[in-house]
Amino acid sequence: MIRIEDYAYPTGLHLLSRWQSGNLDAKRDMINIFDAAIAGDFDDNFSVLAPANEIHATASVHMLALAVLHDLYGIEAAEYYKTDPYRYVRSNLAVSRLLGMKKLYMTWALYAFSCEVLGQTMMYPDKFPPGSDPDVPLINKDDWFDLKTPDFSTGIPKIIDDILRVTEEVTGMDPLLQISAPYSLAADIYGQEPLLSDVVNNPERVNGLLDHLASTVLGPWIDHHMTTFPNGWVELSDASGSPFFIGPENCKSMSIRAIQQMEVERAWGSRVFDCNYRGDYVSQVKKKVRGSRRKAPGGPRPSGVDLLELTNLKVSVCQGFMMRLEADKVDVTFYQDQSIQRNIPLTTGIGSCEIDRNSIDDLDQAKIDLAEAAKSYVRCIKTVCESISLPNNNFVNEPWPSHVYFEDINGETQFDLVELILNEIYKDPCFDRIEPQNLHSSETRLGYVDV
Repeated sequence: MIRIEDYAYPTGLHLLSRWQSGNLDAKRDMINIFDAAIAGDFDDNFSVLAPANEIHATASVHMLALAVLHDLYGIEAAEYYKTDPYRYVRSNLAVSRLLGMKKLYMTWALYAFSCEVLGQTMMYPDKFPPGSDPDVPLINKDDWFDLKTPDFSTGIPKIIDDILRVTEEVTGMDPLLQISAPYSLAADIYGQEPLLSDVVNNPERVNGLLDHLASTVLGPWIDHHMTTFPNGWVELSDASGSPFFIGPENCKSMSIRAIQQMEVERAWGSRVFDCNYRGDYVSQVKKKVRGSRRKAPGGPRPSGVDLLELTNLKVSVCQGFMMRLEADKVDVTFYQDQSIQRNIPLTTGIGSCEIDRNSIDDLDQAKIDLAEAAKSYVRCIKTVCESISLPNNNFVNEPWPSHVYFEDINGETQFDLVELILNEIYKDPCFDRIEPQNLHSSETRLGYVDV
């Protein structure tokens, strides 16, 4: 009988590396493992939570699971994402265990699913995730206000509901709905370039569109989710609305404003969050002074939103934990200090480009750089865990990403780099807790300090 426990870290990672290299014995082993996983033989293992007194890792793995199932069984993207929730959930969980993840985290092609709900023309390749067709936008400046509230009992919303029911059944985790935030949804159905043009030339139209999407599409979808799953959570994703892409001022007045407004209108509390705004470093970039050649007193004026204000804004839409993504570039100690001041946990992201085998010119140097980065992440996370008031469960049964978070693991991931990072986590994962708190996690999440 095959046991997933026999492929605990780092054995599973070594198997994935051999499978990736085309080793036929490894492929046979993978077929046996995934036959058992899909049949439900590992469900008892999937219900085991991460240890509450350890640093752990989470990962978005749906693209790797697709690559595996396509190679082993010839399953293509549309069939993978949309037909069998048990196969989908168990395959993702099995991949997570093979990678060495102690905390599980369920994801899917959320940007694609969010715009497909509205009727956006989609592209479904064979072994890669779907995406909206950029040449066929769903709406334009003359008709965006005609969008109506979708039927959430069928199509994509039902597919997601089924995935969440199975995930809860198998793991015991609370259901986490992942959908686009208003700005990113607008970018996918209106077009990135037309939307950016309006950001500059017609910001009123942009905010009107975002508010319409929030009140007509996303808000009702979240209402449906919370009614269907009273213990549910919602993770909004808004990479397109990040400071890196539209600047910190527009991120404040458009992307984050739209989420804040949506949350004001409904009683979801802190169970709705957005943790993927990226590019914090741009808040420290000095604005170019146009017009006069004369220098302003004291030198160039900084951007209108500084790093601390941007952090406050991000925390306003993600109250439960502090996220530092790879693209933020700001030293991790800043996020450590902010986490401690606000009494919330710290999560640090590993960017997909950092571990993508096609993006690395010098693997030996990448190993040195990532080992040093991982050491600093683990040190800061441990410092936070030993400095804040944690609930007894250390949030391990909450479905959001936490501690060291691999932002994207797929079929082109360099698995020995994943092993290197996890080695820094697992060689000394335990931390000393301050006085344990017998608080419900949602109460603890609301206890951050505004600075």
